[in-house]
This record gives sequence, structure tokens and C-alpha cells, in this order.
Amino acid sequence: SAVVFPKKIATEQQSLMLVKRLLAVAVSCITYLRGIFPESAYGTRYMDDVCVKILREDKNCPGSTQLVKWMLGCYDALQKKYCNNYWLCLQTVTECYHFKFKYTHNGPLLDFGSKDKKSDSTITCADTKKASILLIRKIYVLMQNLSPLPNDVCLTMKLLYYDEVTPPDYQPPGFKEAKYSGMMFNEEPMYLNVGEVPTPFHMLKLKITTEKQRMENIDKNILKQGESAEPLQVCGVSGDDPEE
Repeated sequence: SAVVFPKKIATEQQSLMLVKRLLAVAVSCITYLRGIFPESAYGTRYMDDVCVKILREDKNCPGSTQLVKWMLGCYDALQKKYCNNYWLCLQTVTECYHFKFKYTHNGPLLDFGSKDKKSDSTITCADTKKASILLIRKIYVLMQNLSPLPNDVCLTMKLLYYDEVTPPDYQPPGFKEAKYSGMMFNEEPMYLNVGEVPTPFHMLKLKITTEKQRMENIDKNILKQGESAEPLQVCGVSGDDPEE
């Protein structure tokens, strides 16, 4: 059921459930296609006509079990509306997958500054479903075109919070406090705005930052208008969003 789309998103709880499911699918696809965990750590599901792999706890793969626990901790922060950024990083840093979350406070009207959407436009289930499937398809294409990872790669996860609403002592299950100093790349980094998925109550955006040399083989025709690969000095920080 992790990839089933609801027939309607009339409540904030329904929206939250969809965001959780979409995050699970995206993280599972990324780790599967980048070869982080063995085949046994995944189950198979379908999202419309797209076959996706879903990460699961595997007693023979402690790493996948740990990542599932981290995901549950992220869900806790999302439910409390504390989390605004989720970073899945392959250190030292080689690749970073940056999920950004926004929450609406006044019901199903969204205004996230998008140039091609009016501020009073209502997000429909069809809009959300179409954007979700497009996001996963683009993850698949990008992952299959990136250069292979080093053999000794390791994975870590960081959560960033909305300071004005998050209690100073809050830590979700599986996480501990860390000093935020950004993450520098050994090689010249580039970032790609992969896409965004709106619901009446949430917005999920995904950006990928990787070493420039790993993106040189990607066919630029797979990128839609408004997306770009540009130099970036620190992972997760870009000039297109004044709030970051």
C-alpha cells in the first residue's frame, strides 16, 4: 500500500500520509538504483505502470534496517511540522539528495512562488498524482545515468528544522544533535532541481547535488524547462529559494 494514491486529499492527515509514502518510494528508488543495499532489502510495488522497489527491514542487512528507522524518525518530525529539510548524503560528499518540505496553515490554497501557478489555485488529486509519478520517473532516469559510486561509499542522513516551531531539545527517534556546517565536495559540485509535488496541505521538493563529472553523461533532453544543473558550493544551499 506504500504507493497507493488516495482518491481524494481532503484532510491534512491524508496529505501527510501521501508525503510519507512518496518519501519512502523516492528514498527506496535512490538507494536501490545506486546499489546501496542488496536485493533482499527491497520489496516490489507498482505506482500506476511504474514498478518501484520499497526498502524494508532485513535482518541480514543491518544498514537497511537502520535507514528504515531513520525514515520513521523523519516521519515523526514531519507529523509535528518541525522538519523542513531531509538530506540523504553519500559521503565524503559524493552525492546528496535534498528533500524540502513546506506546510500550509490556512487550508488547501497554495502559494509557493511558482511562476506558472496562480496563488489562489487549488491543488487537485490529479495534479498531485501526475507530479508524483513524474518525480519518480525522473529519479529512475537520473540514477541510471549517473556514474557508478565508489566501492567504499557510506550513507548518512540529516534533518533540518523550522526553528520557530521546533522545541530546542527535540530529537526524533534515531537522531542526535549535530552542528550544521554544510557539506563540502572534494570535486566541483553541481545541483539539479528534480521536481516538486504539491498537495493541498504540503509541498515536497527534491534536489540532487553531485560531483560535476558524474553528471556529464546525462542527456540534457531529459530535463524539463525551468530545471538546470548549475555550480553549487555547499550541498543543500542554492540561490533559487530565499528561505534557505
